[in-house]
Amino acid sequence: MATAPKTTTAPPPTAAPRAWQRMLSGRRLDLLDPSPLDVEIEDIAQGLSRVARWNGQTSGDWAYSVAQHSLLVERIVRRLEPKLTRDWQRAALLHDAPEYVVGDLITPFKAAVGPGYKQLEKRLMQAIHLRFGLPALLPEGIAALIKRADGIAAYMEATQLAGFERPAADKIFARPRGKVAVEILAWALEPVAPPQAKADFLARFEELA
Repeated sequence: MATAPKTTTAPPPTAAPRAWQRMLSGRRLDLLDPSPLDVEIEDIAQGLSRVARWNGQTSGDWAYSVAQHSLLVERIVRRLEPKLTRDWQRAALLHDAPEYVVGDLITPFKAAVGPGYKQLEKRLMQAIHLRFGLPALLPEGIAALIKRADGIAAYMEATQLAGFERPAADKIFARPRGKVAVEILAWALEPVAPPQAKADFLARFEELA
């Protein structure tokens, strides 16, 4: 007796994984295709004030947040270039803004994750720049200035907060040189609570806006 041929049922289609994050403002930010219209400075300040630099491995009662780091870099940029326009000062303040979504990955981990992370970070940064009236890509000179200030800030944080001895910091981060850099290195860093870091970040942004 002939048997009926076996039939197979195709599995139901798998839904695409969610690629957006809901912010406290109510915005839904698409991480793969971020729109400037879904970027709000309050969300950025909220996130950065609660993201810890150095994976939280810093001294003090509070984690040293990316919001505080951003304020420090913007201050260093102003000291290095006193005549810098407010637009470029604002770019310095926002230089790590994508981390309100992706967090602050330490450099070794970024290398392990690979180029996909950098592309995601780049798209977020471009959306943030456009939202706040900055070019999607910064001029090379401005980008280099912010990078220099970021390096000085990292050295300061490493030696004041993250437990690096100066010889080790000199080797890993390169000790900043020059009269202005020496003056900047004397600035004292003190972690503050997230609400204070958020308020300080927003206040500086409003001054520059």
